[in-house]
Amino acid sequence: MKHSSDTNTGIVIACLIIGSWAGLLAYLLFRYSVNFYSPLTYLFVLLQTHLFTGLFITAHDAMHGVVAKNKKLNKLIGQLCATLFVYNSYSRLFPKHHEHHKYVKSGKDPDYYKGNFFIWYFHFMKQYVSIGQIILAAVTYNLLILVSPESNVITFWVVPSLLSTLQLFYFGTYLPHKGEHAPDNIHQSNSQSKNHVLAFLSCYFFGYHYEHHHAPGTPWWKLYKVKELNVSK
Repeated sequence: MKHSSDTNTGIVIACLIIGSWAGLLAYLLFRYSVNFYSPLTYLFVLLQTHLFTGLFITAHDAMHGVVAKNKKLNKLIGQLCATLFVYNSYSRLFPKHHEHHKYVKSGKDPDYYKGNFFIWYFHFMKQYVSIGQIILAAVTYNLLILVSPESNVITFWVVPSLLSTLQLFYFGTYLPHKGEHAPDNIHQSNSQSKNHVLAFLSCYFFGYHYEHHHAPGTPWWKLYKVKELNVSK
């Protein structure tokens, strides 16, 4: 199976995610009036959460070199998406993610922690959140509330970014790696049951996590094809 970097498809999809995230956020911050009695407000929160997750998934694909064939462009897109995801550091994420693949579910795996959901989530966040990132987020927040209602900033920038970390952790780390796995499960990963619609909505097919570890050079938008090959345990 060819990587997305063999064509321009990965670049186009990355641009669609970045553009959709930025365009919707601009509308929600500067044109939309928050109404907590309207279902539309909550729909927008969920949609913006999904797009935040898309930014991280795109940065993740760049770490595997499958967004663009040109290495510099691939890295640039990865850095941009990581930065837009509330100032995550691509250079900090890159080595840790590859350690996760190399040492999955071992003492050297930075994403794994043998504990309950909340302790594991705290451990997971501690690996990637820095003081500098928190400062930049705080500065951005205070600048945004100068030009947009604070309720909009909280509802459509702060809340979706936090919900997205839960989405990524729950579907991309906790569910796939929790509990015991059979000795012959070489990737020590569970996989979501085949339902491509739910798999996309839940976390851009990363619930097909065994498949990702089995074929890490496959971009997120092709993971469903790996699932179709029935390689999951």
